Amino acid sequence: MRLDKFLKVSRLIKRRTVANEACDAGRVLVNGKVAKASLNVKEGDILEIAFGTKTVKAEILDVKDTAKKDEAKELFKYL
Repeated sequence: MRLDKFLKVSRLIKRRTVANEACDAGRVLVNGKVAKASLNVKEGDILEIAFGTKTVKAEILDVKDTAKKDEAKELFKYL
């Protein structure tokens, strides 16, 4: 699944356009490398997202095309 879509489905970032902008600005790292929005992510990948001064680090546990709000928390775990 594309990185920007995963960020939206998992609710780490609310909208796909915002996820795209974050990737374009270099604020999203996958496994320690700056990632483009089109990068394919899989289970076990480590995401780092910079929100201003705060950085969120999470591991992908599952990849699904859609997820309800309460299921979205199960797609990743915070590190």
